[in-house]
Amino acid sequence: MAQSPAAVQDLFIGIAGLIGAGKSTLATALGKHLDVPVYYEPVKDNEYLADFYQDTAKYAFATQIYLLNRRFQQHQEIIWRGGGGVQDRTIYEDAVFAKTLVNLGLMDERDYRNYLDLFKHMSNFMCRPHIIVYLDLSPATSMARIKERSRDVESGITLEYLTMLHQEYETFIQSISRRIPVIRASWEEYRSPEEMAKMIEREYLKTNFIRNVEWTPVEGI
Repeated sequence: MAQSPAAVQDLFIGIAGLIGAGKSTLATALGKHLDVPVYYEPVKDNEYLADFYQDTAKYAFATQIYLLNRRFQQHQEIIWRGGGGVQDRTIYEDAVFAKTLVNLGLMDERDYRNYLDLFKHMSNFMCRPHIIVYLDLSPATSMARIKERSRDVESGITLEYLTMLHQEYETFIQSISRRIPVIRASWEEYRSPEEMAKMIEREYLKTNFIRNVEWTPVEGI
């Protein structure tokens, strides 16, 4: 029997995408539009982040474990609180960054295996988001937005790093969509929260694989 879509205000929505894509901005706008809590990526209070960007190889594993722990706390809070919620970057995406660090030679394979084992054990206690919205944009656009917001800790991010991240994201989206409905939305241009909310409502659980969104004017939705 087909599952009836929940009201969009009751959904646990994960916002995924490259650094600088606009996840926090969209999460904030969606939270206000839907009147649901927003759970932000731990950036300002991340005590490892500055060290990570200064000496990535040294702090890669510690940073990934810190982020995994914080996002697990968020994930559980969303589930146990009940009702809808929007999460700025999902716990599942952390593995994308960890794998990219391995590919760049900045994380030891042994640490990566340890990280994956911990995540697998933690995942046994997690309920999945109802839907993941993937903000798809090119590494070049990601780079431009990072420069535009001009955060000191991000000054060392390279286009090579973003390109490798993007490649890992493509693999991640193909994989996660087998378990969680994914909406891939081109984010080369920003969209309004009203458009996004109506798009989610329209597309949610229409299929169990990736939906490539075709936008229509707001008044025509």
